[in-house]
Amino acid sequence: MAEDTTIRPGQPTAGEELTQQREELVREQPQMENNVQTQAAVQTAEGVACPFCGTVNEPTAMFCQSCGKPLRMGACPNCGSEIDPEADFCEVCHHYIRTDVCSFCGAPLYGSEAYCPECGSPRGGIVCPTCRTLNDFAFCKQCGTALTDEARQMVAEMKQRPDYQELIRLAREYENLLMQVPYTSERDLVRDQQNEQLRQRVLMLLANDRGTPTEDIKPVTEKRKSKEELTREKEAHIEQLTRLLEGMAIPPMPSPVKARNYAMAQKPLGVRLAWVCNFKHAMHSSPCGCAKPQMGGKWVILGKNNKQEIKDDK
Repeated sequence: MAEDTTIRPGQPTAGEELTQQREELVREQPQMENNVQTQAAVQTAEGVACPFCGTVNEPTAMFCQSCGKPLRMGACPNCGSEIDPEADFCEVCHHYIRTDVCSFCGAPLYGSEAYCPECGSPRGGIVCPTCRTLNDFAFCKQCGTALTDEARQMVAEMKQRPDYQELIRLAREYENLLMQVPYTSERDLVRDQQNEQLRQRVLMLLANDRGTPTEDIKPVTEKRKSKEELTREKEAHIEQLTRLLEGMAIPPMPSPVKARNYAMAQKPLGVRLAWVCNFKHAMHSSPCGCAKPQMGGKWVILGKNNKQEIKDDK
């Protein structure tokens, strides 16, 4: 049967039908774009947007698939403050918050035991025998005393390292420089000479009374320095100490407890130091006040007037 190609009145031609289809597509395009945007918004609402880089992650994701940072913040069980989900210490209330990890050695805890089954440390803390401070960690946060057998062993091993030995030597020299009083006039030098002569005379009289040889009396050869000389020597020691401390910076570690203990074991006495962490690049009095010391950090030397920069001092 032949196809009927008769054009009836009111019926659109093929060209007119094509034009109508194009017009319909133009009218429907904004609606299609709106549907796509709506669908994307729904997907965003169902996922978790990273607060750091904006990447939308799966609803159950804990860390961003792009930058690796945590997507959700936790809450301190002690004070309720917002904390990093990987933190084991609250920097607001200054409490150790992990109940499944020993704060002294990093061993896992499985119950409500009063003492760590690995190191035997009490979960309620250790009172420092030197300054009487209660501590949650293996080193005293106040004076740096090693409080556990593992901490004392770490200090003993650290003392065998050449860089630590050099660090201690420079720290003692620097401490000695801090105790020296510079001379301000020639009169101070004359008075020092007179004092030295008096000292030798007294020692000789005492030696004669005891019948001991006076050759053993050694004169004091170190002379008092000027303020400028002392300042130069202090600055030189600070530069050397800074280089050593930077070379001994703590790299990232899996365990925050081990990182904290290692950093405390290398702390020299006699120098005012602060701990700069890689977590927030904040300045703490020690890694005991850092929520994530496992990210690494380093000791820095404090000046006279920058103690206010320490983040966790109460």
